[in-house]
Amino acid sequence: MEKLPAQMTVVAISKPGGPEVLVPETRAVPAPGADQILIKVMAAGVNRPDVAQRSGSYPPSPGASDLPGLEVAGEVVALGSNAGRHKLGDKVMSLVAGGGYAQYCLAQDAQAITVPPALSILEAGALPETLMTVWHNVFERGALKTGETLLVHGGSYGIGTMAIQLGKAFGAKVIVTVGSQDKADACTKLGADRAINYKTADFVAEVKTATAGAGADVILDMVGADYIDRNYDAAAVDGRIVQIAFLGGSPKATTNFSKLMVKRLIHTGSTLRPRSNADKAAMVAAIEAKVMPLLRDGRIKPLMDSTFPLEKAVDAHRRMETSEHIGKIVLAV
Repeated sequence: MEKLPAQMTVVAISKPGGPEVLVPETRAVPAPGADQILIKVMAAGVNRPDVAQRSGSYPPSPGASDLPGLEVAGEVVALGSNAGRHKLGDKVMSLVAGGGYAQYCLAQDAQAITVPPALSILEAGALPETLMTVWHNVFERGALKTGETLLVHGGSYGIGTMAIQLGKAFGAKVIVTVGSQDKADACTKLGADRAINYKTADFVAEVKTATAGAGADVILDMVGADYIDRNYDAAAVDGRIVQIAFLGGSPKATTNFSKLMVKRLIHTGSTLRPRSNADKAAMVAAIEAKVMPLLRDGRIKPLMDSTFPLEKAVDAHRRMETSEHIGKIVLAV
């Protein structure tokens, strides 16, 4: 192994604001704690929570790095005293609590997954956050089963494109909402049974038509706002609605809760970042058992939108804020 440098380049948030507040800095290379590994980062995924953190609305969890970046892929270059799952030189991908926008990043040993040969290192860097978000919310919280219908809002983004592939792989019918014909085409090409342009069609009516009036069994929603009431309309009896974000603006909404009772709906939600390391390790173990065979066979891959060098993180955030991207945006380190 090469000798580790003392210093590294990172991209930090100089103050809350627009993409321009992302600035390169030099910092000390961190040393892994007992249960951690140090990854020499080759790719770091860009996600909506990074944008929220940069704008000042999503502070890092206590004890986590103040740098943005929640998923990385690269080479293991140092091991903590208890780290036994991976060895030096292994190529891994991992969810991290922060710190991904850097040349080196700490990860929990139990949250790192060996990169299968079917994935490039850039694809691996685009995977952990979306894969864990979809697995936990659609399959663990939403309990999606074979033969059921999954409705995904924001179908063309990183989480949506992963939800399409996983939903289809496990035998569900998948309907998505998108904002353009290009995005609709990309989603159907990935396997979505139906892509609804929410700007030109009413998704509630379209979902009812596509399901012979039954509605969607599981709804993955990152929009919130007036979608909450409409989700209750679009849901099947005994449907499960899983909230993962509020891109529609306010986390508050007005809705008719009698629909929850009449249809016996479950409306749940989660956010990944504040979960305990034990929770995240359990999700990783489930993914290794259930999803890794699909990744190894190349049946599931992240849909890639664009790649930017680490120093151009500003441009990556600008791309994300246009909402024109289809799939994942990744920083190459």
